[in-house]
Amino acid sequence: MKFTLLLLKAFILSLIFFPSLCIGQKTAAQKEQTDSLKTNPNGFLVRMQNFAKQSAKESIADFEADKVVMVQLKVINDIRLTSQDAKGYLKTGVDTITPKVKLEVLKADYKTASDGVFINAGTTQTYRNLASTKRIIRELLLDAKKIKSALEVKQKALSGFHYRIDSLSTAPELFVFPKDSISVVDYLRTLGAVAYETAPVDSTLKKANLHVQKLINTYNIAISQLQNSIEQVEHYEQNMAFSTLDRELPNIWQAQLHFRPFLEIVQFSTIKNLLTLKFYLLNNIGKLALIVLLIITSFIYLNSLKKMYQSKGLLNKELDGQLAIRYPALSAVLIVLSLFQFLFISPPFILSFLIWIICSICLTIVFRNFITSYWMKVWLLMMVLFIFASAGNILLQASRVERWYMLALAIAGTLAGVIILNQKRYLELREKWISYSIAIMIGFEIVSIILNVYGRFNLSKTLFLVGFLNVVIAILFLWVVRLINEGLLLAFDIYTVQDRKLFYLNFGKVGNRAPVLLYILLVLGWIVLMGHNFPLFEFFSKPFLTFLSSERTLGNYNFSINGVILFFGIMTASVIISKIVSFFASDDHLVGSKDDNTQKRGLGSWVLLMRISILSIGLFLALAAAGIPMDRITIIIGALGVGIGFGLQTLVNNLVSGLIIAFEKPVNVGDIVDVDGQGGTMKSIGFRSSVITTWEGGDLVMPNGDLLNSHLMNWTLAGSRKRMSLVIGVAYDTDLQKCKEIIGNIIETEERILKNPKPVVLFEQFNSNSIDLKILLWTRHLRENNSTKSDLIVAINEAFKKNGIKIPFNQQEIYLHKLDE
Repeated sequence: MKFTLLLLKAFILSLIFFPSLCIGQKTAAQKEQTDSLKTNPNGFLVRMQNFAKQSAKESIADFEADKVVMVQLKVINDIRLTSQDAKGYLKTGVDTITPKVKLEVLKADYKTASDGVFINAGTTQTYRNLASTKRIIRELLLDAKKIKSALEVKQKALSGFHYRIDSLSTAPELFVFPKDSISVVDYLRTLGAVAYETAPVDSTLKKANLHVQKLINTYNIAISQLQNSIEQVEHYEQNMAFSTLDRELPNIWQAQLHFRPFLEIVQFSTIKNLLTLKFYLLNNIGKLALIVLLIITSFIYLNSLKKMYQSKGLLNKELDGQLAIRYPALSAVLIVLSLFQFLFISPPFILSFLIWIICSICLTIVFRNFITSYWMKVWLLMMVLFIFASAGNILLQASRVERWYMLALAIAGTLAGVIILNQKRYLELREKWISYSIAIMIGFEIVSIILNVYGRFNLSKTLFLVGFLNVVIAILFLWVVRLINEGLLLAFDIYTVQDRKLFYLNFGKVGNRAPVLLYILLVLGWIVLMGHNFPLFEFFSKPFLTFLSSERTLGNYNFSINGVILFFGIMTASVIISKIVSFFASDDHLVGSKDDNTQKRGLGSWVLLMRISILSIGLFLALAAAGIPMDRITIIIGALGVGIGFGLQTLVNNLVSGLIIAFEKPVNVGDIVDVDGQGGTMKSIGFRSSVITTWEGGDLVMPNGDLLNSHLMNWTLAGSRKRMSLVIGVAYDTDLQKCKEIIGNIIETEERILKNPKPVVLFEQFNSNSIDLKILLWTRHLRENNSTKSDLIVAINEAFKKNGIKIPFNQQEIYLHKLDE
């Protein structure tokens, strides 16, 4: 447009100065003007140059003005959009009520946690109360930090909106006004509208930012108070740990110090324990879900074992060696909770108490009527003593009532233990180690009595609980090991096709007694559970845990011992799980009946792929857990590529062949095959090699590459059927039609012979001394061929005898020629 206007101006000037270009005739004035231009040409050029400069200035000014207008429109639009975003965020993203409410709840929980430690401290601190207080305050500290982080994110967003609006509002282009008065008025109206829209939002942003900052400051104060409280509690714990034998209370017969009312202690202890349990469970939802999943899996396994034993009539009334499958659900709960309670790091006592009570109830029902009534009563007595001792341990503050309660219960436990050991009925015990745990209980309770009498309350209370706890835990662990061993042994006996080495246990040598390794793990678990009750345990274990978790550097790689252990642990678990999957998926009962070939192939065809998937997932999880960077993995893969190129061709060929077999499925676990004249059943398909159980009973290990390249005949793939032929010779004078009818009747009555395809009886040839008949038929399953053929021969032989049909045999006549003397 500007270029067009410029051309128009130039045209008008040309008409003024050069009218002869447009009009043919020249006037006198024009001639005079032309003559003056000819005589003074520099004047015209000067005017044209001045005109060009003026036009260029005007064009530049117009361009700059247009550019300013475009920037102004963009800035105004950005201000409006930012204001709209800020309004939306202020409506939905800024919630200051919830942090306030949570802060009040946090203060209330902190007051509950402080009870008995910082307020109403009483005459002495107890280890259990300090531990509960520290655990609650730590959880409160984590919650406070999370809320503070969320508030800081909100503050950052509010500050970002405010900064963006301010930076847009101070753009220099907004203060450049148009030269036209009408345009100036319109522009000022636009600015006024934008200011009217933005001012309330900007003011609200400032207020919200200030409010959030006040909340952050409040949380900073709360966090500082919580951190100081944790340090103070740890100081109390340290002093208690290193002054364990110091007197805390007067002797039990002396005048006692002031204690809180007993009911008040019970009330605040209950509230505090429940609060501790709530926080701990909320932070360990994943572990709880894992335990539930393991319980369900274990129940499915044990229940399937029980059904198999029931279907085969192998269950015995005495339950000897079969206790694990008596109540599969209870056994699953008992085994999983006993073993996987160690997933919970430093759990509160009330959670551990609930786990132990659930396990004890399950065990009581499982071995009811299996152990003698005497030892059943002993177990029930130990459970009752443990429950009463645990009830006292839930109390978080010392009292005179509790001291006498502990003394009476410890004396009762000591007397009960002495009487039980004096009975000497050890031969009735299913697990002999139980008597040792009762002896340990007696020792602990005697020491607890002495310490309680002489005012060493905390150590006395610890030994008082540990004495009864050690019996319950020892019995639980001993029976859990027994049930695990029984479960594996039952599977070993019932699973017949799979490779038994997958269990890593030689049950032929071990028998009904569990491996020593399980008992070693049992003792270690017993020590850990007992140690958690002593104040010194945390101080001794903390340096060890720090040593495991500390970062170390090897070259450019940072690692921790925890990460290395976790890597090998995950990989070991992956290998074991993959082999157990192969173990349970390869038996006949899992792949359907003999006639159900479709179901059979559907289950077994994915076993190798499942193993590969489990190992691959385990590898990636192990790498992630150990923090191994992926660029190191690419170096290892490159090195493996060089190795493959030079010397691992055969191994890689077998591995790839295994994958091809898994995907193409030319053969499957349980298939009846012939490989180069060697017949048998596919037992397993592994990564490198496969195993075929031959008809002679041996296991043929064949590399996957050889299996894939050999002339493989898969009878199962064709429906597990094989045509059978039987040749019979009859005498030449036999009535052939009658012979054919007799054979046909025998075939009709045989249920193992298929009617479709129809059996055929053919007269094959005239032999030297007989007419040969050939019988062609199909049996229902390949495995029935030999037995069917044997029964047919017997039946045909008897029928031929009854009907006078002779089966000739080779005869030779010998002539003896007597020579003349």
